[in-house]
Amino acid sequence: MADILFYHLEPRPLEAVLPQLLEKTLERGWRAVVEVGSTERAEALDAHLWTYRDDSFLPHGLAGDDADAHQPVLITTGTENPGGANVRFFVDRAVPQAAEGYDRIVYMFSGHDPDAVAEARLAWKALRDGNAVTYWQQEADGRWVKKA
Repeated sequence: MADILFYHLEPRPLEAVLPQLLEKTLERGWRAVVEVGSTERAEALDAHLWTYRDDSFLPHGLAGDDADAHQPVLITTGTENPGGANVRFFVDRAVPQAAEGYDRIVYMFSGHDPDAVAEARLAWKALRDGNAVTYWQQEADGRWVKKA
């Protein structure tokens, strides 16, 4: 059974939150796959993770080359998991369909996008049976509060 965490983004955007969560994932000794909704978004996120902070390095790669299986963090638009990642992040309107094969699923969605909120509700209903599902919402100061 996978832990499934829903992260409702409000005051801070994905670009501010995702790098921190990926760093914590790597600190645990886990590998991650980040699934995004489009190739353009994958490329933008790849570029952002190289430059999001001057004093940090987040090792990662964009899916599609021979090193995919060796990346601690792999950004993709597909469903593959060549490196055997423990955690799969779904961002930018990529929606989880199942949790098999992972210790943790992290589904991040913008509270400013009504369609993304509606998709999150459907995903919650589809994934809550047989999984440990929690819902986290961002406070004005950026802290996360467990709501369900």
